[in-house]
Amino acid sequence: GGHHITRPDYDVDLLCNLITDFYRRYPNIKTIYLEPGEAIALNTGVLVATVLDIVHNAMDIAILDTSASAHMPDVLEMPYRPNITGGDLPGKKAHTYRLAGPTCLAGDVIGDYSFDQPLKIGDKLVFGDMAHYTMVKNTMFNGINLPDIVLYDPATDQYKVQRHFTYEDFKGRLS
Repeated sequence: GGHHITRPDYDVDLLCNLITDFYRRYPNIKTIYLEPGEAIALNTGVLVATVLDIVHNAMDIAILDTSASAHMPDVLEMPYRPNITGGDLPGKKAHTYRLAGPTCLAGDVIGDYSFDQPLKIGDKLVFGDMAHYTMVKNTMFNGINLPDIVLYDPATDQYKVQRHFTYEDFKGRLS
């Protein structure tokens, strides 16, 4: 994986010293490329999910239009726990839910979160720091559509859809 070179607490001096030392030990190396990975998109982008249904099976489960498997695979692979605006750790707030995706994958679970108010069908959940997941490691597993790519201009408070995915995109990935 890449280094988080854009984080404020990243030790840039140490990195420079390591690169300098590497050049000294391997003088035939002319160029070193740094793979920043998620650093170029760290703490950027949100993924807005909608609550499609709420069921109960030992606990309340909110089924979202967003999938851990399709849209945020690091939740399953790392593990990675994305922040949700207004959400907290399970039990910290009055209403705890397991957030799950709509695919057939039994493990399509984003995680357990608590909220001040009960979730309702149609509620929007805003996952933070998601640009590096939703744009690079996504799939259309089970025909689940990809989220729109939208730019927000804070100067005008306007949103502009840059890309809207359709069934044709899904079909095109199969050929």
